[in-house]
Amino acid sequence: MAFDVHLISVFGFEGQGGNPAPMVVDASALSDDDMQAVAADYGHESGFVVPAPAGSDCDFAFRFWTPRHEMEMCGHVTVGAVWLLDRLGLLPRDHLVISTLSGRVEARVVGRSAGGAEVEITQPTGVVEPLSQDAAAQVLSVLGVGAGDLADRPLQNAATSRVKTLVPLKSVEALDGLAPDFTRMEAVCAAIGSTGLYPHAVSDANAQVFEARQFPKSSGYPEDAATGIAAAALAFGLLESGLVAPDDRTITVRQGRAMGRPSAITVRFRLDEAGAVEGCWLGGAVRLEDAAAH
Repeated sequence: MAFDVHLISVFGFEGQGGNPAPMVVDASALSDDDMQAVAADYGHESGFVVPAPAGSDCDFAFRFWTPRHEMEMCGHVTVGAVWLLDRLGLLPRDHLVISTLSGRVEARVVGRSAGGAEVEITQPTGVVEPLSQDAAAQVLSVLGVGAGDLADRPLQNAATSRVKTLVPLKSVEALDGLAPDFTRMEAVCAAIGSTGLYPHAVSDANAQVFEARQFPKSSGYPEDAATGIAAAALAFGLLESGLVAPDDRTITVRQGRAMGRPSAITVRFRLDEAGAVEGCWLGGAVRLEDAAAH
């Protein structure tokens, strides 16, 4: 069976970095094993566009695979898939509804430039819970974080689609200096009900810029260059801690520098008619890396 895989990078910063995402825009004939094989071959979270469920009002269904398992939702792959569908002339309209295993996701094109469509996707309102003292101790131990490097805010489990553990550090230097014990990462994440650890630090409080790193529980690679779902969760953790306001100003989360793949993810809270937060928009730059037949 022949099919095309487009390799794109999503959430790049100034034309560099970003998170690689292999994409198949017509995956209706692929089996689960075929999809997982693509992810394993490329070593990255991969996306597959299939027809929307019968009777739904969705435009497409997206599926997401890592080298080790299927995921319910992947932010950077969703942004990248919409960008690629637009590039290939396959986007039926500029405001879409997408079916995922985590639920319905809206996507919209907010502009177009020489680099292609500027895409934002929705995430629901985040759920944020502080970690217990014992759970926090496990996380700090696996990350190798000393008490002197921790900011004066609680560690939190936060989720819009998947639970990420937010670890506030005092400085970007402390973030850069992390040396996690990857042999214990999966067990610690499982014990606290998390799919990954997301240490972060304030870079520019006034401009709402934050630096972060993502260490996934069990994706088949030790660190992620850009994690949209984690950035969305972080935005709600920051809101809970009072570091950002409940308005629609842009929050920028930079990630991937430690991997040599600098990335930038933008998050803006969605507000209802009364001005209350009812979710967020997630976006960032996309570029094409390669296309290959399989």
